[in-house]
Amino acid sequence: MVSPVGWRAKVPAVIRPYTEAAPLAAFFLGISSAFPFTMIASTLTTRLAQAGIDKKSVTAFALAFLVYNVKFLWAPIVDRMHLPLLHRLGQRVSWMLVAGVLSIAAVLLLGGLDPAAHLGQVAVAAVLVGVAGATYDIVIDGYRIELLEPRQLGVGSGMSQYGWRIGSAAAGALALVMAVRIGWTGAYWLCALFGLPAIITALVMGEPTRRREPAKQRGLAEMVDAFVGPLSEFFRREGAALILVFVLLHKIGDTLANLTLRLLFDDLGFTNDQIAVFDVGVGFWALLAGVFVGGIIYSKLGLKRSVMISLVLMGVTNIGFALLAASGPSNIGMAAAIGFENFASGIGGVTVVAYLSALTDLRFTATQYALLSATASIAGRLITGTTAGALIEAMGYPAFYLFTALLALPGIAIFWMMMRSGLIDRSIGDAGEVQSGS
Repeated sequence: MVSPVGWRAKVPAVIRPYTEAAPLAAFFLGISSAFPFTMIASTLTTRLAQAGIDKKSVTAFALAFLVYNVKFLWAPIVDRMHLPLLHRLGQRVSWMLVAGVLSIAAVLLLGGLDPAAHLGQVAVAAVLVGVAGATYDIVIDGYRIELLEPRQLGVGSGMSQYGWRIGSAAAGALALVMAVRIGWTGAYWLCALFGLPAIITALVMGEPTRRREPAKQRGLAEMVDAFVGPLSEFFRREGAALILVFVLLHKIGDTLANLTLRLLFDDLGFTNDQIAVFDVGVGFWALLAGVFVGGIIYSKLGLKRSVMISLVLMGVTNIGFALLAASGPSNIGMAAAIGFENFASGIGGVTVVAYLSALTDLRFTATQYALLSATASIAGRLITGTTAGALIEAMGYPAFYLFTALLALPGIAIFWMMMRSGLIDRSIGDAGEVQSGS
């Protein structure tokens, strides 16, 4: 543990770990990680709904960010390929610069298109934002894990979630508020500024010291190893298949609920300003509280029990949206449902992200974390893009959100089995070796 010096020595001990350089960097990385996703998730959903696009077409746009779920396919390129001209900046820093610029450019393109007149072009632009944003995520996640020491994974995950949620909330609220005043194009272009913090952070911090280069090979062998090596290392671990099944299932209900909330709010008659205040504003403060509580739970109870608590909460929170849908529009009801969901998400953001980070091998952090994080939400996004609109129309909102709550049960059961068998401890990668006994 690093002894505090200067002003940090005067900071309360419970807060002091959050003031170290690497966790602070994780915060700014999280801000930029959130903004492309926000621009094609809730923000685009609202924009399309207000343009008069039907529900089935709106929910089909969830397929635009399915590219986030296959980002592990090109993550090995980010892990291995040295970019010409920029390679002197370092592997991670050079990719951060390129991926960040591409994400900003894609958002500018999406913002300049009119959904009512050019829905097909908007769909293509949304996919481009997804590809650029997913690539940005690959770089950011690898950089974050390699920058943090094992003892900092919990705190760093919390700070990353702070950044992600603050970036998402700020970009989402700014887009909603400014769309009314300067139009959606100006709102999107203004939000593109959120792509800069990660670029600046990487340039200031430089290459992470924990980065480990894979063994060098030549020609075709290196290309094959770049793609096969990270996966083969992971699948050689005991229980790797069961771990992936857990990762696949544990967020289905949560993802399905969150990606349809703006449809619920629009159908209930909430205005843009109300959504900004309650969905974004109240949710923001509840999230901050949840991340802080999640950090305490993680430090006091350890990885396994804290993850279990967050899994249960992720399922229970969806009941709040079922109650809101059944009772009708209510500022208090919306604030309560959003507040509870974001508080639980804050706890889960610390615990689950720390667990997934600890599973990686330092030689393949970008690729392995891309595999794990993509797997975590692919089922929910696929269902949202293909059947969510039809499910809502067939079941009604209250039954739909109760159904999403029940979808949390398989993930809870699998994680409990892994806890009882000791599999969680035995499957941790070297990125989290210090936490293997937690």
